[in-house]
Amino acid sequence: MLIAVVGSKRSGKTTTIEYLIRQLAKEGLKIGVVKHVHDPNFSIDTPQKDTFRFSQSGAKIVVSSAKKEVAIIKKFNEHCESFHLKEILDFLEKEKLDLIFLEGFHSVIAQRSDVYKIITAKNQEDLEKRLHETVPPILAVTGLIACQNIKTQVSEIPLINVLTEGNLLLKLIKLALSKKRKY
Repeated sequence: MLIAVVGSKRSGKTTTIEYLIRQLAKEGLKIGVVKHVHDPNFSIDTPQKDTFRFSQSGAKIVVSSAKKEVAIIKKFNEHCESFHLKEILDFLEKEKLDLIFLEGFHSVIAQRSDVYKIITAKNQEDLEKRLHETVPPILAVTGLIACQNIKTQVSEIPLINVLTEGNLLLKLIKLALSKKRKY
């Protein structure tokens, strides 16, 4: 199953996903995460290391394998995040994960009615923008807005402070898992 956690920068996406992974992994679920990085020049590879040198020499895929970790670096010639996401999800399907969290990918996921979403927001204005751009199913709203002592209108969508009410979000995810949407 796929759950996208979408929101503006520094709105609580990573904190939300960290909490959910920690709790769900304790229960034995196999979880994956795909994070979208907005910086077009980002590379996880390190200049002057062998893997970097192989890529610079023309390798399209470089795999580094260590005792406790495998890293696969695939280079693309052009920017196309939806193609990358499909390819990544196809790759992850082989891992037989119970749940995959997406951090970001709002422009690719927002209009998909087959993907559950959790919206994180900083404030009411930020939330209204995200709600306007995002189609259901939306499991909950969380993030900085939920930590503030203000009342907000989010229609039937629960507003959950993950730090103090995270168990409510876990219940919603478990309910969604019981419906088992395919990614």
